[in-house]
Amino acid sequence: MHTVEYSHLKPEQGQIWLDLGCGEGRHCIGACNQQLPMTVIGVDLGFQDLIKAQEKWRETNDFHQQIGLPELEPSHWLNANGSQLPFADNSIDVIICSEVLEHIHDYLSVLKEIRRILKPNGRLAISIPRRWPEWICWQLAEEYAQVKGGHVRIFNHITLVREIRELGFDHYRSHGAHALHAPYWWLKCAFWHQPDQPIVKKYHDFLVWDLMEKPKLTRTLEKFLNPWMGKSSVYYFTAS
Repeated sequence: MHTVEYSHLKPEQGQIWLDLGCGEGRHCIGACNQQLPMTVIGVDLGFQDLIKAQEKWRETNDFHQQIGLPELEPSHWLNANGSQLPFADNSIDVIICSEVLEHIHDYLSVLKEIRRILKPNGRLAISIPRRWPEWICWQLAEEYAQVKGGHVRIFNHITLVREIRELGFDHYRSHGAHALHAPYWWLKCAFWHQPDQPIVKKYHDFLVWDLMEKPKLTRTLEKFLNPWMGKSSVYYFTAS
């Protein structure tokens, strides 16, 4: 499940792509699957997440070979802190930072590092939780904002875009994503102390089915709802 649309980042042969806060590698694997010779690097502070990312990359590549699809481009995985990245100035073509900044107290230090390592005219995609669906989660369950390593803030999106632009970026596109996932998190928070509640499990099963089958009805419905109800908001920038 990808939050960022790769086509908006204008992928080209020979580029260096960095997924900052890659988690278990979903956007890295998607970038490797674009069938363009490029360097793809996943960076995360969680070592175990990087191990899982490597495993998922291998599993996906093996599956591609079994069904006759092209092999994935190689991937590289790095355990590092987003505020102290081991890359040279102006060395990366494209950076993805998806669902990361809401977990970081000093998120501006990460944005400054992104600006340092991104090439002039390089492209940046950032996604964060949309304000009002996230606010509902915080109201339904106090524990939602108290999970270790969880969300530490609800972003004011206008302020965030302004802060990124002030660091030397031009904002050129935005969109919502995962509208059908917002009700799942509301249900999960509403029944926080009843994790086995059948309605939560049934909705989760529905999301898995939707992800695997991609029926036209739900894909059309989510596309219609994303602009105002998408669980995530995605912003695209170029380094000026």
